[in-house]
Amino acid sequence: MKKLRLVPIFLAFVLALAACSGGGSSNGGGGSEGSGSDTDNGSSTNNSTEEDTSGSKEKVTLVWAHGKDESGETEKIIKEFEKKYPNINVKNRNLPNNSGKQHDLYVTQLSAKSSDIDVFNLDVVWPAEFAQAEYVLPLDRFIQQSGFDLSKFNQGALSAAQFKGKQWALPLFTDVGMLFYRKDIVKQAPETWDELIEMAKKHKGEKGTEFGYVYQAKQYEGLVCNIIEYVASNGGQFIKDGKVVVDSEGTLKGIKTMAQITQSDFVPGNITTFTEPETNQAFINGKSVFARNWPYMWATSQDESKSKVAGKVGIAPLPAGTKGSAASLGGWMIGINKYSKHKQAAWKFVKFTAGMNGQKIRAVVGGKIPAIPSLLKDEDVLKANPYFGKEGFQNAVKSAVSRPVAPNYQKISSIIQIEVSGAISGKETPEQAVKNLKKKLQDAVQQ
Repeated sequence: MKKLRLVPIFLAFVLALAACSGGGSSNGGGGSEGSGSDTDNGSSTNNSTEEDTSGSKEKVTLVWAHGKDESGETEKIIKEFEKKYPNINVKNRNLPNNSGKQHDLYVTQLSAKSSDIDVFNLDVVWPAEFAQAEYVLPLDRFIQQSGFDLSKFNQGALSAAQFKGKQWALPLFTDVGMLFYRKDIVKQAPETWDELIEMAKKHKGEKGTEFGYVYQAKQYEGLVCNIIEYVASNGGQFIKDGKVVVDSEGTLKGIKTMAQITQSDFVPGNITTFTEPETNQAFINGKSVFARNWPYMWATSQDESKSKVAGKVGIAPLPAGTKGSAASLGGWMIGINKYSKHKQAAWKFVKFTAGMNGQKIRAVVGGKIPAIPSLLKDEDVLKANPYFGKEGFQNAVKSAVSRPVAPNYQKISSIIQIEVSGAISGKETPEQAVKNLKKKLQDAVQQ
């Protein structure tokens, strides 16, 4: 079946961790493109229109806030950046890796209009909220003045930071939902949800498996990521351009399909308690034929010291609905504090770390999926992450779709979780869930 793309994608490969990205992935050399050019995104545009920090040669210190990094990628990025911009020093501000705690710390600090941090990492679902609250600086002027080429980015990832016609952050790396399968049991992955259901029923129990399929069905952010994939693959959406559009055949079809699978006999009886770790453990212990999870599970499934299925795993796009395959977009972005006293210097750092330079370092040293698809063909990146070159992986990342972009995303997510959980567990019909979603989401977006 020919897959249809659901988001604008560009050039050869488009790719896609975050609030719903579990298991650890969300959260090397050759990382620099060279210190002689100011074209951090690979563009040949002359950036002479951008002035160095306040037009002086005085040293400037930027504070970069982000979750603690144990891979060494942040230190490598800072080292390469300071080599290129010797008048700008960057100081790390390590925050808890828990995205909820990070969110609350930012809100507390930025609501007080503090200039204590200059640049900071954002979960992909935060930009609209932070833009509405005036915590982040719009980047459009900097992008235009410096000739920064946004077309080289994963457009799905880029769109997650677009709100009211402006770009509020840039992607640092991405994550997407993917289908893992036992290639010693099935010759190829199912291409549609109907095929998945048929194959999961047929092959359940083979070679020691107990289940046909495992995924994340607990009432939490991961459930939103999963339902987005069912809904989007059938052409549905929850919110578009600030308007509630949940009342559609595509949305209803998506909820019905997830409910059918959740209530089937080829998934665990307690599937509604499954998050990423439970999914990962079930699959690497050889208990399931198919699994939906984030790319990190490739590495765990190949670890012979922990996995019973090492060497027996394939990776593919999630099954298609009536409109093609869709994968929830995860990942992290970077923005500039609106109250920073060093905005020009901050932009230089944002451009570097989100451009070719930083993304390559992040991929090689930290194992992150680049948000610039051309890096998927880079020799150093592929050497460090061989599975990036697999066709199944590359096809999977082409179908990335964002979760609803809304300034009150946390409330939107909570509504979706509650109603979808009720529908897939059989407590209410999919039709009633759509009706409830329409009313509750309309109330939420009007607040």
